[in-house]
Amino acid sequence: MAWYPIFIGVALKSTVVLAVAWLAAGLLRGRSAAARHLVWTGALAAVLALPFLSVSLPALRVRTAAALWPRQTDAVFQATAAASRDGGAGESATHAAPGGMAGSFRGALQYTDWRVWLMLIWLAGFAAAFARTLAAYVAAWRVRRSAKPFPDSALCGALSRELEVRRAVDVLETEAGSMPMTFGLMRSAILVPSEATEWSAERRRIVLLHELAHVRRGDPATHLLARAAMNIYWWNPLAWIAWREFLKERERAADDLVLNAGARASDYAGHLLEVARTLQSAPAIGWAAVAMARRSQLEGRLLAILDSGVNRRATGRASVLAAALLAVALVAPLAAVRAQESQAQAGSQKDYERLETAAKAAAQLRQYDTARKLLDSAVAIRAAVFGEQSVQYGVGLMNLAALEQKQNHTQPAEEFYAKAAQVLGNHPEAAGALTHLGLAAIAKKDFPQAKDYFQQAQRVDPTQAGAALMWQAVVEQRQEHMDDAERLYQSALSVQDPQSAEAAVTMEVYSRFLREQGRTDQAGEMDARAAAIQRANAPPARSDTASIAYKVGAGVSPPSVVQKVEPEYSEEGRAAGLQGTVVVQVVIGPKGVARDARILRGLGLGLDEQAIEAISQWQFKPGVKDGQAVPVAATIEVHWRLL
Repeated sequence: MAWYPIFIGVALKSTVVLAVAWLAAGLLRGRSAAARHLVWTGALAAVLALPFLSVSLPALRVRTAAALWPRQTDAVFQATAAASRDGGAGESATHAAPGGMAGSFRGALQYTDWRVWLMLIWLAGFAAAFARTLAAYVAAWRVRRSAKPFPDSALCGALSRELEVRRAVDVLETEAGSMPMTFGLMRSAILVPSEATEWSAERRRIVLLHELAHVRRGDPATHLLARAAMNIYWWNPLAWIAWREFLKERERAADDLVLNAGARASDYAGHLLEVARTLQSAPAIGWAAVAMARRSQLEGRLLAILDSGVNRRATGRASVLAAALLAVALVAPLAAVRAQESQAQAGSQKDYERLETAAKAAAQLRQYDTARKLLDSAVAIRAAVFGEQSVQYGVGLMNLAALEQKQNHTQPAEEFYAKAAQVLGNHPEAAGALTHLGLAAIAKKDFPQAKDYFQQAQRVDPTQAGAALMWQAVVEQRQEHMDDAERLYQSALSVQDPQSAEAAVTMEVYSRFLREQGRTDQAGEMDARAAAIQRANAPPARSDTASIAYKVGAGVSPPSVVQKVEPEYSEEGRAAGLQGTVVVQVVIGPKGVARDARILRGLGLGLDEQAIEAISQWQFKPGVKDGQAVPVAATIEVHWRLL
């Protein structure tokens, strides 16, 4: 949604302009209606120009602007949308692990969707308003073309000279009962009802004076300008206030011109009241033409006409020019304002995090090409915003490495991790890259190099010392340095929280070491401690899914496996030689797909996640109750064995 930040920015800026106009009009309460109308005309012209100026003017960076409106992003989510479907629903054959990245993928889509819907709602309102305005202008042109010339054209010429209207004005006779109005930009026309020929000479004079006042003031043009602004800002309450005040002050300014031309206030008020009482505005053309009287504004107009203390001074060309310059001086810098981009703000602006979230979701759906494109874009953004020697760029490289590793592309993954480690240097974030490089070295049986990587990881991030010491113990064990290995295992446990999941993993790996030494009693004790920690740290069952899942028995037949995908060992699990059983609780849905996975007994080192990913691809024959497929709770054991 590249246009969304522009849309929001213009919306906020227009609100500022209209609020300033409202304050200015209030301060000019003692001035003439023409002066206040000029304020509202300038404001509506300014907000009409805002969208065009915002995209065309050079950016004016203001640091505080970041708190007021969003910055334009380069984030484009078309690829994300194409990968959505029912990824988080848990019922399709290619769904993601329940509660996993598919849920994040769906969340990213939802984030995008509400912005799309907001733009569509605005567009629908704009289209409806524009269509109505266009229809009104077409209808007004048809009325003008079908109207016949008014017999008393000489009166219009005389009054035009009196008001100093230098342009030719057509006076046309329309159907009976219609409200007098003015229409047309290049050549204005005054439309009067057919019964105007029967009016008194004074009423004809008053009506024509009023409509010629609109022509002199250029009201048909400003009416079109204001209506165009309303079409765009139909959703803004301040715009509707501006429109109401614009119409009110316009009619009062025209009334003032009529009174300044010599009409008696009482006579003018009487004729105006009679016209409003006996004639009706045509709804079809009301949005296009300037009508003489609106009943909703009549009371205020009559009071102003009869008030001898009202300022009735017309605005001259100098006032119009000054108002135009002031509007430009206000709206141009405001339109050019952009948020100042500090490095942290620019990262938010570029929105690489959402790209990476979507990439993880796509990878979980096994759409690796899409995931790679998203991650490439995210890494490019990190490099552009933060630089290629930044921590943020190094983390982006690690994300690319993890994607390659997920596809079992060992060599590219190792290259990305090596580059990430070089970029990250002594930052704590380098520990993850160094650990993966150490695992790759174990696979190559390059044990000294592996130990060096793990020692570097321990040094750059002391908070990960327990895991680093455990991996060093694994290296010593592979080299059959059993005393050193045991010392390192115990050191790892001594620095880890004894009730943490990390400690449980170390206990599992240490237990395997003890069994290889023939110390089965100690190994069993270590396994029991690890199991107790895992049970304590296991996430609680979801109450909403538990309530709708049936248990086998009492008329409910069990589901059965139709197609099974074997799990793949994680890099960490294989390097540590970790074996055992992962117990997963799931719900087998009516479509035969497992969802709502929950680890009852885990192993860690990526094996739990690998188990869930494999199970998410299994196809089941669903359980049945009363002849209907129903969701059934099931427990699945995944056995991890190394040959």
